[in-house]
Amino acid sequence: MKSVHITNYYHKNSGGISTSFNNLLAAAERRKREVRLIVPGEVEAEEQVNDYAKIYYVPAKYSPVFDKRYRIIMPWQYMANDSLVRKIMLAEMPDIVEVTDKYTLSMIGIMIRANKFKQIGRPMLVHFSCERMDDNIGSFLSEGKFGKWFARRVIGNYTMPSFDYHIANSTYTAEEFVNAVSTDKNSRRSNWFFNKCWRWLKAPRVPISERIFVCPRGVDAAQFSPERKSPDVRREMRERAGIPQESTVLLYAGRISPEKNIPLLVDMMEQLANDRDHDYRLLVAGAGPLEQWLKDAGEERAKGCIIQLGHLDKETLSNYYANADVFVHPNPREPFGIAPLEAMASGVATVAPNGGGILSYATAENMWLIEPTGSDFANAVREIVSDDDERDRRIANAVETALANTREASTDRLLDTYETMYADFRERNALFTDRDATKNVNYLELIDV
Repeated sequence: MKSVHITNYYHKNSGGISTSFNNLLAAAERRKREVRLIVPGEVEAEEQVNDYAKIYYVPAKYSPVFDKRYRIIMPWQYMANDSLVRKIMLAEMPDIVEVTDKYTLSMIGIMIRANKFKQIGRPMLVHFSCERMDDNIGSFLSEGKFGKWFARRVIGNYTMPSFDYHIANSTYTAEEFVNAVSTDKNSRRSNWFFNKCWRWLKAPRVPISERIFVCPRGVDAAQFSPERKSPDVRREMRERAGIPQESTVLLYAGRISPEKNIPLLVDMMEQLANDRDHDYRLLVAGAGPLEQWLKDAGEERAKGCIIQLGHLDKETLSNYYANADVFVHPNPREPFGIAPLEAMASGVATVAPNGGGILSYATAENMWLIEPTGSDFANAVREIVSDDDERDRRIANAVETALANTREASTDRLLDTYETMYADFRERNALFTDRDATKNVNYLELIDV
């Protein structure tokens, strides 16, 4: 069984998503299963990762909106008969095609369903959701009711019927699938239009609940470990940041982008900057469109207390996790949150909002889960610093949790899920592929979520 995975989210700075794909490529060799990845790049290229995994780079321009550091593959780069994406698909002849994107790559599902890639036959179609559309719209465009309504209509009338199966990286992310189709959650939608869309897109004639799966991501527990604690690293990271050796070091690692709720970091440091008992400093590892805003706001409201380090290589970041005093994660709508899990694996006390996908693994027993306000975050940091016993107890629980959520366990679960779906796809193939049988289906009868 061979799978081809197509995404716009594989970049050197794209954090958790790139990490997850790298874990999958590594698992391909361990499980002796062929995996191919198609991603945007500067030039056309191929990278043989191991005997079972390969990456194809498709030349792509930088995104015109949102985070302009990222390149994206546009629809016309796979719709044309002579496109590079089509040539790759024909060369590989996959059994499974997975799309990790809700935007420019999403029409691949429709095209294959409509037999526009007929040379490759009819592979199983999977949509992997690593983030929620309503959260993206809320962060970049509109937080109002219109944004939520628009996202729900797109997911419910377009994304859900376009693929055979849907995988989410957390229950929180999967909720968007359910909310988009549930009759209870959409009392004012046009059921006539809903049915029309699903019939036109030749949607599977399978109950919704049997098409949705949740596969949380995992952490590299060998790379991120308390064993990295070191007086030399503690000294080096403070010297690099230009802060006193006695400073209490807080760390944030991730994109400096609107969807990450970056203003909360400034709110928190404004509170801690006035603390007389400790000298709190926040080190920020990452890059993104709000870099300049963070620099300006930090200097205005917490002068000298927020130090931006830029993008760190994995080795340096791993060392900094283990040698920080507190890790802070401000995003209350995190789809999964690999960074907090890496922090937990590293044995550092972690503060995060009490919501979002991190609740897949985070509890009040292994993390400080609080309301996402500057004052609440600041108070949690003070509690961590002042209560050694409670800090050590939760850190021990956090490390144990991380060891139960390793990348090996995660990718094994994901590959097992593909196999489960593929067996179902072959057994009930007509329910997924018989296009003529969809003409008069009442898809409302298949909503069981």
